[in-house]
Amino acid sequence: MNTLKISQRPARRVVSILAVSALALGLAACGKTEEPTVGQRLDSAVEKTEQAAADARASTASAMQSAETKMEQGAASAESATKNAANSAMGAIDDATITAQVNASLAKDPDLSALKINVDTVDGKVTLNGPAPTTVARDRAETIAKAVQGVTSVNNQLVVTAS
Repeated sequence: MNTLKISQRPARRVVSILAVSALALGLAACGKTEEPTVGQRLDSAVEKTEQAAADARASTASAMQSAETKMEQGAASAESATKNAANSAMGAIDDATITAQVNASLAKDPDLSALKINVDTVDGKVTLNGPAPTTVARDRAETIAKAVQGVTSVNNQLVVTAS
């Protein structure tokens, strides 16, 4: 039986050496850094591109929101300016209309001459300048001007002159 043990010793030794070598090679292989494969590089590039696209979408959405807000503010400002201009124009039209109506009413009166009486209207306030033949005619001119729609007040500066 001793002969069997002696012949098994070199075989065990060879097996042990092979096992230790395999273990050493395995450990050495675990420590190595592998280069990424072409597929892994492609996957990494695709992932980076997708992230850049997502960032660009977010940036574009933010810029669009900012532009939309600025456009809305500009539109509101333009609308306000348009309304103010329309109100100013309406006021000017109203004043011109009031002046025309006062002149037309004065022309109907035989004692008052619409050509000699100057009628100015600003914001519905009528100013009468010029000559009047009598104090009664002067007062009647003021009454005529007050009767026109849109007149808020009358500044009667008519001067009574003897004809």
